Amino acid sequence: MEPLRPKRLQPGDTVAIAALSGPCSPDRRDRLDAAKGVFAAMGFKVRVTPLVESGGHRFWRAAPPEAQAAELNALLNDPEVRAIAAFTGGNATSAYLDRIDYDAIRRDPKPLLGFSDITALHLAIHSQTGLVGMHADFAPGITGNPPRTEERHVEIRELVRGLLTGELAETDLPADNTWETWKPGRATGRLVGGLLDRLINVQASPYALDPATWDGALFFWEDVGRNLGHVWNQLHVLRMEGVFDRVGAMVVGIPLDVDLPPQSPFGPISVKDVVLDVLGDYDFPVLAGVDFGHTGPNLPLPIGTLAAVDATARTLRLLEPPVD
Repeated sequence: MEPLRPKRLQPGDTVAIAALSGPCSPDRRDRLDAAKGVFAAMGFKVRVTPLVESGGHRFWRAAPPEAQAAELNALLNDPEVRAIAAFTGGNATSAYLDRIDYDAIRRDPKPLLGFSDITALHLAIHSQTGLVGMHADFAPGITGNPPRTEERHVEIRELVRGLLTGELAETDLPADNTWETWKPGRATGRLVGGLLDRLINVQASPYALDPATWDGALFFWEDVGRNLGHVWNQLHVLRMEGVFDRVGAMVVGIPLDVDLPPQSPFGPISVKDVVLDVLGDYDFPVLAGVDFGHTGPNLPLPIGTLAAVDATARTLRLLEPPVD
């Protein structure tokens, strides 16, 4: 499927902050205020949806699956809403992939921003419509663990704004950490990926990516709070699906709290050890330690956009705009 690029944002366009995953609990109101300020400073109007404003929840989620899908579908069908940003991540989106109005996305493609649990939305929507989804912070440049400098936050905000408005086409993604060459080489292909665990969920659903999606793709992934053995197993699932026979390169983010269980007698074993063990004799490039994941702030990675990776020189470059 050809990429479906959302329409570029104009000054004064409305960005909706929606409860697509977890709730806006009282201790997160400061985050909501910061997100509103970020989008307003970019020159956009901000609309906060009722599920965010209410702060309600159903278990760990903002609402039951049918309510979250209804909120998303209303935004997809609202011509005044020109982009949708998830308020936060969590563990909810896989439950309503079958309730999304995919026809509305085809009629009026809009940027969808988020990462973590939002990966399931990005990939299912991409699989059904080709939409280029923006794997990015919920509000660009306000997160960071450990805290990043204000200069880095501003750099990320300007990068995201330039991509959403179409002002940026070809651009190098700027490193903050020192990126690592796990396997040398260069490749050009379309970005595909996100949170590894949610990718596996989607691949086990009726909304799995077509195998051809992986042809020459730059597969990027990260994970958080996981047993290292689970990551090893899930990478092997992708291997057995033939993903690694098709991709052009792998780009690994900064996994957070991905380790062996405490008191394990088998350590020390690193994420690098596990990845190289799974890949075996595959010779495609692997660039790692790239600035995306739950450590934040995230470099924006537009799913379906053509990019070039040079694992030897430790660079990653977008080759086209993610919007029309």
